[in-house]
Amino acid sequence: MTHEQSAQYFAAAKQVIPGGVNSPVRAFKSVGCDPVFINRAEGSQIYDVDGNAYIDYVGSWGPMILGHCHPEVVAAIQQTAAHGASFGAPTPLEIELAEMVCAAYPNIEKVRMVSSGTEATMSAIRLARGYTGRDKILKFDGCYHGHADALLVKAGSGAATFGVPTSLGVPAAVAQHTLTAAYNDLAEVQAIEAANPGQIACIIIEPIAGNMGCVAPRPGFLEGLRELCTAKGIVLIIDEVMTGFRVAYGGAQERFGVRGDLVCLGKIIGGGLPVGAFGGKREIMNMLSPDGGVYQAGTLSGNPLAMSAGIATLKLLQRPGFYEEIEAKSTYLCAGLVEAAKEAPFATCLQRVGGMFCSFFTEGPVYSFADAQKSDTAAFGRFFRAMLAEGINLAPSQFEAGFMSIAHSQDDLDRTIEAARRSFRAL
Repeated sequence: MTHEQSAQYFAAAKQVIPGGVNSPVRAFKSVGCDPVFINRAEGSQIYDVDGNAYIDYVGSWGPMILGHCHPEVVAAIQQTAAHGASFGAPTPLEIELAEMVCAAYPNIEKVRMVSSGTEATMSAIRLARGYTGRDKILKFDGCYHGHADALLVKAGSGAATFGVPTSLGVPAAVAQHTLTAAYNDLAEVQAIEAANPGQIACIIIEPIAGNMGCVAPRPGFLEGLRELCTAKGIVLIIDEVMTGFRVAYGGAQERFGVRGDLVCLGKIIGGGLPVGAFGGKREIMNMLSPDGGVYQAGTLSGNPLAMSAGIATLKLLQRPGFYEEIEAKSTYLCAGLVEAAKEAPFATCLQRVGGMFCSFFTEGPVYSFADAQKSDTAAFGRFFRAMLAEGINLAPSQFEAGFMSIAHSQDDLDRTIEAARRSFRAL
């Protein structure tokens, strides 16, 4: 398998695009090779500019739960595009998708469409601050909620300390309002709240942490957060940009039975087109402009192409047995990967929730970012490169989840398991 054309494209891209990519992880730096450039996809397969085919478990980082280029989604986009790509004005499609979202999430009484997950989380935090009149927010180490300034923060030296910026360009004065805790550590959250009484506007969390691999909440963790937020007047923001319509039609909140005051969505609700959304309780959402004093706007919010793709996608997800099939395929693949990993010369730990999964190159289980960081990232890089050479496209980072689609065939799964067995042996 050669990548001569990809290498040429990458060299050209680096001249006009920072790092040669428009999102850092695409550069493949953490896995020790250069990226492949993709020019088409269909079903479970993607194809690079050199003509190589790959079984894809990235799925555009989650949205492609139907597989690539599902004909009904493509037809919906084409039909809408024939009437116009963007108007900067309301369309009936916005209402239809909003109604579908509200029907899937009983705690979403109103929803505002935006163009990205970052916009959704940033706006939800601003709304929570406006609603509560408080400034501080609490997030969890290893959870990613986009690149807004207040969210690019790591923990301080103790449970009750302020965060510090993890990126140049983020003022310390902004970061000081962000508190951080370890994922799955309810006692630490309670201690932080006790040290900052009446000051925390919101707690924002990935209900399944998909940006440190795939880490599920321990029993009682989400329930404890919900109880604390209710008791202390804190807005609980559940970030389902990744998990929404992925691990169940009603997302992780349906799967675990814990509801947020605000919910952030993205990825699947746009069928692969740029989209985001945030919604929740009517009394909170009514504080948004033009009804209330919390400002939020976007020229391409509710874009008709994204709305049509999202509507078509959500209709297909309602097919009887859809999520049972995704679960069965994921279970089969992950069981095979566990067996294949027995060929590895080191400990591995595979974790899965629904159609999300991750093989950690460390002893498990992994409950937090600190646990995930024990992984052998160099070994993961070697495994990634071996799998890529076998025609298997995995996320180019130890700390990202993989995604199953309904388009993956039994042959795809078996080929992936065999490729993993050979790759582990080669390590």
